[in-house]
Amino acid sequence: MTTILDDPVQMQALDPDNMMAYLQALPTDLLKAWRIGGEQNLPPLGNIRQVIISGMGGSAIGADMAATYAAYTGLVPVHVHRDYGLPSWAQGPETMVIASSHSGNTEETLSSYMEARTRGCRCMAVCTGGKLAAMAGNDGVPVWLFQHTGQPRAAVPFSFGLLLAALTWLQILPDPQKELMEAAECMEAQAWQLDPVVPVSANPAKRQAGQWMNRWVTVMASDYLAPIARRWKGQVNELAKAWAQFETLPEADHNSLAGIFMPESVLTQTVVMFLQSPSDHPRNRLRSELTRQMVLEAGIGTDVYHARGRSPLAHMWTALQFGDYSAYYLAMLYGMDPTPIPTLVALKNALSGQ
Repeated sequence: MTTILDDPVQMQALDPDNMMAYLQALPTDLLKAWRIGGEQNLPPLGNIRQVIISGMGGSAIGADMAATYAAYTGLVPVHVHRDYGLPSWAQGPETMVIASSHSGNTEETLSSYMEARTRGCRCMAVCTGGKLAAMAGNDGVPVWLFQHTGQPRAAVPFSFGLLLAALTWLQILPDPQKELMEAAECMEAQAWQLDPVVPVSANPAKRQAGQWMNRWVTVMASDYLAPIARRWKGQVNELAKAWAQFETLPEADHNSLAGIFMPESVLTQTVVMFLQSPSDHPRNRLRSELTRQMVLEAGIGTDVYHARGRSPLAHMWTALQFGDYSAYYLAMLYGMDPTPIPTLVALKNALSGQ
């Protein structure tokens, strides 16, 4: 089963667009995005009382991470909007709407941007170009451009790093540069173990992928790692073309935990991943351990990933990195090209004709 994971030639043949190169660039791209944001500027925006980040897919994951970080360190609420339009409470110049779209053509994000302009909200755009850049440029709205030719999910260092820089510019966050540098250093250190040249016997991400093979992957996390659980789920979906789900603690202990008995035929083919870090609330860490014990006692397979580093940003990014590599190796085991997403493209094409 794991032969292909020890054969770089076979893996390269399955990965003609070199998704692996984007995974290897995660630490450097994160710092690059932070530098790009530091070179930008924002005009005086007055009293911002709330921030909405509008985005979908890979852009929304970066937004989730930024909003989660801001929830613990920021001065105003940061809300992620994954839909058309805006919440009804988003009104006037005290609301800042950041439209984040990799292509600049995401229809839900364009809808949010136009609604924000109609309602008199403060706005900015983060994208590689497209309709969003053109519209914002014509409106005199700040546009933070970045260059990235890969898939949106591979651009998460930019969708996060630029948003982090923007929130810092807005004085919503304290300067996170020290934490960000540590996050990149911890990813660089972890990458040595995860690289394709490292054999299965010494590569924890390859072994993790082997544990996921032919199983329903469920990811549980809390606190800073909650958005990372969603990232793991999405990467299993998009890279390996496999079904997966995510849960957050403590909420899962108030409902999902009750469902660990049926249907047996599915649950025996399930593996529940628990993401843990030193930044977890002590009670959530206890919940994670007790929940895992109960899941195991019900006959469901489990495993744990312990995030690395000292700071919450290091915990978030090392966990994300490990999940990305594991999902990539799962794609290899399934014989799937990790880059194309034909079902999503087909749906977009169908929508464009309606």
